[in-house]
Amino acid sequence: MGRDARIVTIKTKRPDCMPSASVPEIDPIKAKRPLESSALTREPVEFYDTEGYLVLPNLLTDSDMLQAQLAMQEKVEEMAQELLRSGLIKDTFSEEPFKTRLAKLFEGLSDEDFLKCGRSWRDRRSGYYHLMSNSKILDVIEALIGAEIFSNPVYNVRPKVPKVAAGAVPWHQDKSYWPDANSNPVITVWIPLVDATHENGCLHIWPRTHKKQVLSTHAETYTGTGFIEIDEEHMKDLRVVPIPLAAGGAILFNDRCIHMSTPNNSDHVRWSVDLRYQPTDQDPMPQHGAGFLARSRERPERLADLEDWLNDRPEHIV
Repeated sequence: MGRDARIVTIKTKRPDCMPSASVPEIDPIKAKRPLESSALTREPVEFYDTEGYLVLPNLLTDSDMLQAQLAMQEKVEEMAQELLRSGLIKDTFSEEPFKTRLAKLFEGLSDEDFLKCGRSWRDRRSGYYHLMSNSKILDVIEALIGAEIFSNPVYNVRPKVPKVAAGAVPWHQDKSYWPDANSNPVITVWIPLVDATHENGCLHIWPRTHKKQVLSTHAETYTGTGFIEIDEEHMKDLRVVPIPLAAGGAILFNDRCIHMSTPNNSDHVRWSVDLRYQPTDQDPMPQHGAGFLARSRERPERLADLEDWLNDRPEHIV
């Protein structure tokens, strides 16, 4: 294992769900916030700038994540009904809890059956907007890039289903998926909705790779999805930081920071989302869909509300 992950304690507390014991504890940041609008002190900001990532356990409560979870459950119900109509299953497992239902649905099916539903989801469901516009997330982003924040259109809901090859994501840079965009920085906020562990495929970071250029890649062949993977020639001196993290924590990283996740070898789904934010003066990347103005001290009247987002409007029309 490489350098230990840095854990930062912030204002929001969640005593009923602490980070995994596999992640070393760091003394809480005791200094006061430098600015009233900032959720981070100088030390974690400097750590992010140096290492390219930051771990924030206990960022969100169950209540903060509830609407997004309900949106995921709606999608799972739709999938269950489609599998039933197609004759692939005889039981929709409607009584199974959120953590295991999707795993039960695909327990006897193939990787190909799962991939028909997509390796990740980007539905326009109200619950996702409520998560992306959560003030706790935006406070942290503001501490890193300022108060003019655009929610990037490339967000993903990721159900990592047990034993499905597509759950394993190879080493890559997010920016490889939009190499021609001039957006830099784009910050990924990765949030598990169930505890992310070594067994179910937690995120792994390669620190201090965020200042590299966009590296050459190829389409991998072992998951059936054609994920972008960094070419072998760039994998010298690999340093791996696995980051198991309790539900509601967050890992923030620069879109050039190299990362991956391992297969899910548990009996339940490792649910997570990856959200992305950038300054408003950067490329909104409309070729990837419609993002939205999430925070602005200069133009608060232009903030996109739920109706705007559902209708692909990046800003509110005054």
